[in-house]
Amino acid sequence: MGLDATNTRLVWRRAEGRCEYCRTPQQADDVAFHIDPVIARKHGGPTTVDNLCLRCFHCNLAKGTDIATLAPRSRKLTPLFNPRRQDWSRQFRWEGADLTRPTPIGAANVVLLRINDPLSVLLREALIAEGVFPPS
Repeated sequence: MGLDATNTRLVWRRAEGRCEYCRTPQQADDVAFHIDPVIARKHGGPTTVDNLCLRCFHCNLAKGTDIATLAPRSRKLTPLFNPRRQDWSRQFRWEGADLTRPTPIGAANVVLLRINDPLSVLLREALIAEGVFPPS
């Protein structure tokens, strides 16, 4: 599927200009966000706009084509968060600038994507101080 201007706008609008994993706004990042498949083609993901999501460079690089990882506590294979099929607020919670993980899926994502790495937390602390984070 070629990503035309209409589909690009749809993905950006649907994500409200934020990474669909860590919720960082594009305005806070110097590196352009990526539109990539939630489920990669090599895993049978469809080449449709319904399988695309907006990710910051940090989350995109960490996720790659992964669709699952080992949950930190149980060490069981756990699917990654799917923003097209799951509600973000059911998988994650903010505690200040740290993303907590109330579910196994949330925990797997926070660890695999290194969402609470020190630089990301510092960025979110600055955004909180500006009153623009976390998103409502």
